[in-house]
Amino acid sequence: MTVGSTHVKRRFSLRARVTLLAAACVAGAVALVSLAAYLTMQDNLYEQVDQRLVQRAQDAVRTPPVRDRLVQIPGAFLTSADLHIGVLSAQGDLAHPRDGQPPPVGRPELDVARGDAKASLRTDTATGMRVVALPSGPGQAMVLAQSLAPTEEALRKLAVVLFVVSGAGVVVAALAGTAVARGGLRPVQQLTAATERVARTGDLRPIPVSGDDELARLTYSFNTMLATVAAAQEQQRQLVADAGHELRTPLTSLRTNLELLLAAEKADAPTLSDKDRADIESDIKAQLDEVTQLIGDLVLLARADQPRAELERVDLVEVVERALDRARRRATHVEFDVSLQPWQLVGDSNALERAVLNLLDNAVKFSPAGGVVRVVSRPLGDGTAVVEVSDQGPGIADEDLPKVFDRFYRSLQARTLPGSGLGLAIVKQAVERHGGAVYAGRAAEGGALFTIRLPGQIPESGTQSS
Repeated sequence: MTVGSTHVKRRFSLRARVTLLAAACVAGAVALVSLAAYLTMQDNLYEQVDQRLVQRAQDAVRTPPVRDRLVQIPGAFLTSADLHIGVLSAQGDLAHPRDGQPPPVGRPELDVARGDAKASLRTDTATGMRVVALPSGPGQAMVLAQSLAPTEEALRKLAVVLFVVSGAGVVVAALAGTAVARGGLRPVQQLTAATERVARTGDLRPIPVSGDDELARLTYSFNTMLATVAAAQEQQRQLVADAGHELRTPLTSLRTNLELLLAAEKADAPTLSDKDRADIESDIKAQLDEVTQLIGDLVLLARADQPRAELERVDLVEVVERALDRARRRATHVEFDVSLQPWQLVGDSNALERAVLNLLDNAVKFSPAGGVVRVVSRPLGDGTAVVEVSDQGPGIADEDLPKVFDRFYRSLQARTLPGSGLGLAIVKQAVERHGGAVYAGRAAEGGALFTIRLPGQIPESGTQSS
């Protein structure tokens, strides 16, 4: 039974349900109004019949009697063609016009004639008449009866009219509901068609929007989602294209060197000197290192695009010191001037350490022998702290400043140095995921200055370290 009900429910579209709901609401309202009108009219008609019947009975009682031969009958009998009239005695004898039909009498009318009741008003179910009895003298009662057939006929006609009007109202409501549903759900149909189009063809064109209601806002939101997906796809295509371009050079060089080594192994080929072989092997190793670094940076960027891992409270001083330890092991030709002030934030310590290490490696790469790399962290007093890394290298050209954090971007000076062009992009991504920002500029010594700005707070028991 449950499965069948679910199947029936799924067969009705939203437009059909809106139409049925509108028709059902109108049908319920019309039914209530029609029933109330019918009952009110029924009460009014029966009340009017009773009022006229009682009034005629009172008039008949007040009319002076007329003697016709041996029978005394009220004079009103002679002019009451639409009524059944009679005089009932206490013994049960009923006098009525000779050419008329006697009114129905029963125990209530006898009680009035005997003086046991002041009046009687009832409906005789056997004849379908309304019967009234009033005292008309000692030991007798005036009895009048009127047929309810005209009243019931009027009520039947009223019922037919109300039924027809109600049915017409339901039909009109269903048509109006269909029109409203068709017009109101048109944006939903457009969204459905767009979703099916995206799933079928991958076409991310926005949907035309009209109006400013809830459905229009839903369409705006859907268009925003489509734009976000399109931007993500474009970034993915650009990343793949840039990665392919960056990989082409080292792979081509690797292939050339390997072919040269293989050719030298042939019997009729000239032999390579030990120095040439060592140079080729050194080139192959450097190119493999470059490819390995590029692939590692791409994997790191891909992981950074995934949902954020579980966060923890991070001591920024410890993060910078771990990055400094790794940088010192790699760089022996530069000195590090460090000044760190306590700062805490909630985030991913590994991602922050990698970001700081990338800045340190970048500073070391461009620093001359015996140069100094300065590392400073300090709070700004506005709920944020900065980590500044500066060097004494050639600095960043003005035209390169807006692009240094782009993926695979390398300045003219950096193209001759090892690197993948992704280090600063990793820094930017890691910092922005922590609600911060990173800036590039010039240091006082003329070299490059990179500044990481992160939200957080000063720990309660923090001390300065250097």
